[in-house]
Amino acid sequence: MKVPEHIGGLRYEPISSELFATNRKRLGQVLLQNSLAVLNANDLLPSNGDGFIGLTPNSDLFYLSGVEQEQSILLLYPAADEEEHREILFLREPTTEVEIWEGHKLTKEEARQVSGIKNVLWLSEFPRLFHRLMCECNHVYLNTNEHKRAIVEVPSRDSRFVADTLRRYPIHDYQRLAPVLHRLRAVKTEPELALIRRACDLTGAGFERVLRTTRAGLREIQIEAELAHEFIGHGGRFAYQPIIATGENACHLHYVTNSAQCTDGQLLLLDAAASYANYNADMTRTIPVSGKFTARQRSVYDAVLRVLRLCIKGLVPGKRIKDWQKEAEQAVEKELVDLGLISLSDIKKQEKDEPAFKKYFMHGVGHPLGLDVHDVGITTEPLQAGWVMTVEPAIYIREEGFAVRLENDVLITNEGPVDLMANVPMEPDEIEARMAAAPKPVIVANGGNGGNQTSTASREVNDPSPRPSPLMKGRG
Repeated sequence: MKVPEHIGGLRYEPISSELFATNRKRLGQVLLQNSLAVLNANDLLPSNGDGFIGLTPNSDLFYLSGVEQEQSILLLYPAADEEEHREILFLREPTTEVEIWEGHKLTKEEARQVSGIKNVLWLSEFPRLFHRLMCECNHVYLNTNEHKRAIVEVPSRDSRFVADTLRRYPIHDYQRLAPVLHRLRAVKTEPELALIRRACDLTGAGFERVLRTTRAGLREIQIEAELAHEFIGHGGRFAYQPIIATGENACHLHYVTNSAQCTDGQLLLLDAAASYANYNADMTRTIPVSGKFTARQRSVYDAVLRVLRLCIKGLVPGKRIKDWQKEAEQAVEKELVDLGLISLSDIKKQEKDEPAFKKYFMHGVGHPLGLDVHDVGITTEPLQAGWVMTVEPAIYIREEGFAVRLENDVLITNEGPVDLMANVPMEPDEIEARMAAAPKPVIVANGGNGGNQTSTASREVNDPSPRPSPLMKGRG
């Protein structure tokens, strides 16, 4: 099916429904014979009072349908006797009252264009059809959040549906859908890679903007705002809550306050990336606030960069992630010795469970990436061609008040790893040159909590927004 006209409610350019149709076909090929599968949209989560947090699409539902509307249900029954029952999408009916209060909702025709599913029905028709098809099928695949790092305290629509279905149909043969989808989602198709590349390009454009605008006197949140301008202005959003950390703040792995003021002599660590059409990038860069690294900062930066290059080369099919992690840790350990942060004596007397390097590098060197930033996959199995992995070595030196972390996204292929962020500046000389070439704004003090601000005239001269975005050239 051709790419649909722009659908109301989408922030990004419409995606060909062939992507979702292909994903459904792949799933149908691995289900047990005469199986039915059901997936639910995520909840609209309450905040305070009568407020709600914006909808986060269910990644599995989006993967199979392209739909990101609340209360939606996807029912797949590849071997159904009647063809119209093999793929059914159930939607909330867009009544006049709903549209007055909440805005446009998908029509049946729009949902057909987005998903490629012919049979689109309103939610009111789900109970009757579901009962009928449950009486016809032999196996039932139900979906739950089985991410290893998930902390599930609030029951989701999927989990509530599982509980209700088990109560009403207790003697059916039930199967777990999550492991099946994890295996499928791990291997990215070309249309998916095009969207990930788009997210990477948008991330790179945001970083270029940061290189042009970063200076002493700005607060971390103002740099976050520069990224938001680029990401949101081009149809994307933040892939995750951004970390904009100056100085010692960078030594706190999940620092997201982003409130401190940047000062000369500090390093600024940016762990921030764009999401485009729900496919995510994940990037970290570390830059000097003043535009030039000190000798010590440069030596640590070069060490981390060497480890990153080694780890990218190590992403080959057949390698186990735990062995790849070990290679990274050994490389960091050597760099720490050369930097004078640990000694060979420290290594000799270290405890097995508390190696000396962990004081300075205490996390994984990478993870799968896709529809989720920490994407699903079978990480106990060897790496495969088609996986996209982040690579993020780091050295955190709390006693010296700074950290360096670098991160790119890499596609694993049988011909060797492909760095999807190879065009985003990372070489220290290039970073210094880009920052030196940026116009120098006039800083005026405003006396408030916001710290120093750029004058209006300077903002107009230095505002990078009129420059063409790399996205306009296209890469996907």
